Amino acid sequence: MRPVLQLALALTLTAGATVVEAATVWYNVNGYTSTAEGIRSFSVIVVDDDGKVVATGNDDLRAAHRDTPAIDGGGLTLLPGLTDAHAHLYGQGVLETQVDLAGAASLDEALDRVRAYAAAHPRKPWILGRGWNQVLWEGRSFPAASDLDSAVADRPVWLGRIDGHAAWANRRALAIAGIDRDTADPVGGKILRDANGDATGILIDTAMSYVDEHVPAPTKADIRDAYRQANDLLLSLGLTGVHDAGITLEQAEVLMAMADDGELKLRVSAMLAGTGENLDGFGEPLVAHGDDRLDIRTVKIYADGALGSRGAAMLEPYSDDPENRGLPFFSQAELDRQVLKANDSGFQVAVHAIGDLGNRMVIDAFDNAQHGKPSAFRNRIEHAQIVALEDIPRFAELGLIASMQPIHATSDMNMAEDRVGPERIKGGYAWRTMLDMGVVVASGSDFPVELPNPFFGLYAAVTRMDRDGQPDGGWYADQAMTRAEALHSFTLAAAYAAHQEERLGSLEPGKWADFVLIDRDFFTIPASEIDDIVVLETWIGGERVYAREGDSRP
Repeated sequence: MRPVLQLALALTLTAGATVVEAATVWYNVNGYTSTAEGIRSFSVIVVDDDGKVVATGNDDLRAAHRDTPAIDGGGLTLLPGLTDAHAHLYGQGVLETQVDLAGAASLDEALDRVRAYAAAHPRKPWILGRGWNQVLWEGRSFPAASDLDSAVADRPVWLGRIDGHAAWANRRALAIAGIDRDTADPVGGKILRDANGDATGILIDTAMSYVDEHVPAPTKADIRDAYRQANDLLLSLGLTGVHDAGITLEQAEVLMAMADDGELKLRVSAMLAGTGENLDGFGEPLVAHGDDRLDIRTVKIYADGALGSRGAAMLEPYSDDPENRGLPFFSQAELDRQVLKANDSGFQVAVHAIGDLGNRMVIDAFDNAQHGKPSAFRNRIEHAQIVALEDIPRFAELGLIASMQPIHATSDMNMAEDRVGPERIKGGYAWRTMLDMGVVVASGSDFPVELPNPFFGLYAAVTRMDRDGQPDGGWYADQAMTRAEALHSFTLAAAYAAHQEERLGSLEPGKWADFVLIDRDFFTIPASEIDDIVVLETWIGGERVYAREGDSRP
């Protein structure tokens, strides 16, 4: 029996003389769950000794289980555990040990953080970090190696941009990588250069590999520690599941070991990175491993870069950079080949696509692999950020999942329309258009690109405003979700996107009792308060895995 319950079993006869083993009854809760028929509310939930839902209901259900040990929910709001449908679990854990530049409002602030970190870690051979965003800085210009040299010149410094599609090196790091005037741009990448042809210190997309290959590789112990830190943080935010968007074989081995050891509390649906050695070396898809904590049944591919660094592949040039259309990572033929290889190996395919050309290439690849019909693989497009309006209906026609991140819209609104102009933006961050056409939208955050708190994403989905309440009325507010749609996208739709809807995503009979208790009613509070919601407890499979300090409940 699960130690947190420590409750005697009670046998309750239900209609039809079926015996149901009920371990505990929660009552006096303000419960909501998304279902295929919409939102269902309840005040009582019955959980069996295996940690699965027996039933939800109201006072009659409580009376039917009057002899079952019970827990008073104190009138708190109870929601299904939230799932982030696109995130980077290892990256979040690593962020806890590196320079965090997220939110740095100026170049000077970013450099100050680098100096402080370097001073606090004098023995680290490399200064690593991520999170800078030049769009927040005066002038919005990319920084340079010389800027970093003013902070740290005697050790290599290598800092990823907030979106993970560009990185900033000092001269020491460039020298170690052997980057000079003769270094060619790789396919799908770019070395930014000054007027003399010298590298500025900014490498875009695949060009980042020139430096990455020289960064000391983490040990398995390092990887496990990063996963531990991320696991603990996310449970405290109400996340019970994560779709981990791109892992190596070594990371897969660590996740499997953690699931076997009971150390992985989150439910992780992980995606193998690419169709090369990771897919070739993995074998068969993995489902419900380690007490249903781990699935590895998806392959993650990149079609293009990001909007902020102008690496997203566009059908027409960028509105603010007329010589640039972005960087497709593959030819159409190669993308088609990779999708077919992964599906033929039994894996779902999830492809990163930001630009309208990138999205069209991915849709075409799926169309080819699926012979113009929906597929049992439920192939996915990750981000689906700028999509040509005529391509959006094809998502529904082919049964493609739109795996989108609501908070990206409010983070990108200060530059997105500059990048693509007033016409193309109509197909940007177009959640309402997608939903109205019958597309399944699964929501996430892309952490650590964004903050991992799912209530920030729910707030953005409903309001289309940033956390300062801007712009008034919301940015392209006609594309907002309802609260029911937003919750669905972070729960049952996310489960569907990972082939887990029979086990996860809602509090319905036979599914895992994964839920959170929060400090206010998501459906009745002013929309402006959604991002202020505080998680008091997180339960996975009927076991309490997080309780906020000071929580007085037993």
